[in-house]
Amino acid sequence: MQIAIISDVHANLEALQAVLDYTGQQAIETIFCLGDSVGYGPDPNECVNLIAKHCRHVIMGNHDYAAVGLANTEFFNANAKRAISWTRDQLSRDNINFLKKLPFTAEYEHLLLTHASPRNPSNWEYVLTHQAALKQFKAFRQNICFIGHSHVPIIYSPSAYFTDKKIILERGESYIVNVGSVGQPRDGDPRSCFVVLDTESNTLEYIRLEYDTHMTSEKIKNAGLPAYLADRILYGQ
Repeated sequence: MQIAIISDVHANLEALQAVLDYTGQQAIETIFCLGDSVGYGPDPNECVNLIAKHCRHVIMGNHDYAAVGLANTEFFNANAKRAISWTRDQLSRDNINFLKKLPFTAEYEHLLLTHASPRNPSNWEYVLTHQAALKQFKAFRQNICFIGHSHVPIIYSPSAYFTDKKIILERGESYIVNVGSVGQPRDGDPRSCFVVLDTESNTLEYIRLEYDTHMTSEKIKNAGLPAYLADRILYGQ
């Protein structure tokens, strides 16, 4: 069985559609979304509609949480605040209700799904280093915890970290896997990023997909969102 795990779509319809086209071509029927479906990008309703339709589990992200009024934006930077305010005005009532009901975590067999961290799922802490990851392993009992939030793909085990495109997961080992970002990568590569887990071969592979970044960038500008948000997706920063 192949499972696609996506995160941080951030209302980027072109990027999300590229991912859904790929999963359809590869006959990957199970997709999990780790949150931040909205925020930053120009197509919040279209993205939420597609995510709700295609994803088996959808997790709450901090931008989702703020966009539906469940949290203030005190700790958001100025560009993120403007995007959240704009997104609140755009979201349909149905999509607001959908996002409000999202859980902070979900389990599927030996997998744990959360947006930011297993230790404090609703506190939105970042797991940016191996040292930080080591503090998280006691917080979950599953073999693999999938996270997003930082937009940077990386895999941690208790003894090492990996940036390989594809790895074989050792049975009995624990992993924290940051799946990267579909809609706003920040690792210097503007292509959409997500992972595919093959449960039969026990392999995990990062998939990078081209999409029309210039179209999305223009849509961000035309929506009146900050120019910085339009520029950064062109460079994966």
